[in-house]
Amino acid sequence: MPWMRAAGRALLVAAVVLAGYAGFGVRGDTGAAPGGRGPLTLVTAGDLTDYLSPLLEDWNEAHPGERVTLVELPDSADETRAQMISELRSGRGRFDVLNIDVAWTSEFAAAGWISPLERGRFPLEAFLRPVVDTATFDGRLYAVPYVTNAGLLYYRKDVLDREGEQPPRTWAELARQARTIAPEYGLDGYAGQFLPYEGLTVNATEAVHSAGGSILRDDGARVTVDSDAARAGLRFLADGVRDGWISRDALGYKEEESRRAFQDGRLLFLRNWPYVYADAGAEGSGVAGRFGAVPLPGPDGPGSSVLGGSNLAVSSRARHPASAADLIAYLTSEPVQRRVLTEGSLPPVRAALYEDPELIRAHPYLPTLRQSLLSAVPRPKSPRYDQVSLAVQAVAQDVMALRQTPEQAVERLARELGTISRKG
Repeated sequence: MPWMRAAGRALLVAAVVLAGYAGFGVRGDTGAAPGGRGPLTLVTAGDLTDYLSPLLEDWNEAHPGERVTLVELPDSADETRAQMISELRSGRGRFDVLNIDVAWTSEFAAAGWISPLERGRFPLEAFLRPVVDTATFDGRLYAVPYVTNAGLLYYRKDVLDREGEQPPRTWAELARQARTIAPEYGLDGYAGQFLPYEGLTVNATEAVHSAGGSILRDDGARVTVDSDAARAGLRFLADGVRDGWISRDALGYKEEESRRAFQDGRLLFLRNWPYVYADAGAEGSGVAGRFGAVPLPGPDGPGSSVLGGSNLAVSSRARHPASAADLIAYLTSEPVQRRVLTEGSLPPVRAALYEDPELIRAHPYLPTLRQSLLSAVPRPKSPRYDQVSLAVQAVAQDVMALRQTPEQAVERLARELGTISRKG
């Protein structure tokens, strides 16, 4: 998932001058000075727009004693994570607020790099319910949701209309249409993000959850992947390759490669994130005005997406935790979240924005996205998420390359995840 795009573009927010917030919301057992106020450093992946610096200048103008300095790390999520961890392990306290991938929250919390937060400090009841779960670990709040994401199924509406077909709601319908209709129009059937990287973890996890299974228990302590549902999810992906409605080219796709394939008019169906909607509908797109988006299908109806996006956390070494919490409250306020959508074309975390008639007119996919978000699930929670993800990727790659059966793959994955869970 291109979370750095979410982290950068989601900071495309307006100049909103807010009054200071009462109370700072960082728990007193963090080692930080209670009530500490002063200058801050916000660290994020590389900002892909020109909006972030003006936004922080607006904050700085309203809070001259709590000025924010921006630190931009590389666009690559892996490099960003590595540099953040290196700095946090050093104990130097350079960073105050961290914009982190939702999948990193458990790892950073378990390592003691981010501070637990007071739930009552932030209006979590105004957020979409599933996104709050991405910010918790072991029953405590360690971050505040900032940007969310859920996978959608993009489809060629013109092609399905010509065939008198509705977009698929089940795996069987998807497979039939991808196998029989796509070749008639010179199209590949279906693609997701199937290169062995984080995107493959997401796609495999979605397949398992859509079939009713799971990979780990919520606390990451127990492996739950050894199930008929997990085998069914991996079989869906393997059958697509074996039967030809997932092309071999798709096994090398990440987000952007798959987006381009759909946008250039080479795909009937695409699983990808909401940012594709704006790109595919833009002037010059090969499918502008000729596509639609629906929730991901599952075995018997709509399936489950994996939640993407980023959370804002306060470093356990933050110099000024009160100011850090105020900055997070500002970035997750309703006016700023509205501009996350209107200026950044990214899904905000505030639920009411998905039912705003004016926003729906401008962004007609919002009701579909809301449906996908409300049924979405976090990625497996584990203090060793990086190892969990690598194991899932490796197994899913072998299944889709037809080197292992789903039965063999689930047995292997359960064994490897058991070893990871027993570490430490």
